[in-house]
Amino acid sequence: MSSPATIDVLPSHRFDVGALERYVVERVTGFRGPLTVRQFQGGQSNPTYYVSSPSGEYVVRRKPPGKLLPSAHAVDREYRVITALADTGVPVPRTYVLCEDPAVVGTPFYVMEYVRGRVFTDPRLPQQSAAERAALYDSLTEVLARLHTVDWQKLGLADFGRPGNYFARQIHRWTQQYRASETERIDTMERLIEWLPAHIPPDDHTTLVHGDFRLGNTLVHPTEPRIVAVLDWELSTLGHPLADLAYNCLPFRLRPDQFEGFAGQERPAGIPTEEAYLATYCARAGRDGIPQWDFYIAFAMFRLSAIAQGIMGRVVAGTANDPNARDRGRRARPLADAGWGLIEQSFGVC
Repeated sequence: MSSPATIDVLPSHRFDVGALERYVVERVTGFRGPLTVRQFQGGQSNPTYYVSSPSGEYVVRRKPPGKLLPSAHAVDREYRVITALADTGVPVPRTYVLCEDPAVVGTPFYVMEYVRGRVFTDPRLPQQSAAERAALYDSLTEVLARLHTVDWQKLGLADFGRPGNYFARQIHRWTQQYRASETERIDTMERLIEWLPAHIPPDDHTTLVHGDFRLGNTLVHPTEPRIVAVLDWELSTLGHPLADLAYNCLPFRLRPDQFEGFAGQERPAGIPTEEAYLATYCARAGRDGIPQWDFYIAFAMFRLSAIAQGIMGRVVAGTANDPNARDRGRRARPLADAGWGLIEQSFGVC
């Protein structure tokens, strides 16, 4: 079988492969060396490696080297939630071992199964047929509903986050992040910061949430239009399921220049309407509709705007690594404009 798309390990992300091999051989039944290590391309905040050996193919995901924020790059949380979800029907890779000792390869890491699949980052799915698009969007709702209906307490995840009051805490957090990296005044963002915390819907449901659930964070079966693994669990926590769902629905609401979306264009054949997509999710998640749905969409736009502003803050400070960082940072204003425009339209605010 062909190897995945990888690159030579970046100089800044290299580690002692022999130390990794010795550690894993002692702890994973059947694991054998020698190892060949390559690095996956992409924007993962945690360096991720493809490891091949006589005993099979594996993935190693580790904290990046250097000084980090205390709660950032929490590979231990990723390992914990992926392991807990193993027998729930939520498609995740099998996990093998977590190493929290930085002395082994320089930073904590974990080893998981390598799942073969395709990565689609464009929600328009331009290379797929209408039937394949329909099946993939159906698979997205199935996977997300499964995640939001698992019994997180029985999975041993009762301390994985703070149940309740999720949106109030999130709005406060992202407002602080926005203020810390503010490079210009965005009037619509100021209005969102004032309006959102005062109009949080009463629904205070708590589930396990992914935090970045989108097509690009899934692996699609090599030949079939269905999701075989959900990746990048770094932002997972106990939270509100409609935050996950609204973020997942942004392609229906935003143009390609604002985000990865298809608003303002002809919807690609096979992709359902937003209403049909929501109805399918609600049926699977046992939810009887979603009052004040546009609040959740506006919150998702606000959060994305704050993230974009953070990127622009790093551009101005000269610490951005992404070559496309300036373009991503420029999205802060149009995202805030879109969020406030939705509030004006849906709630009669001006």
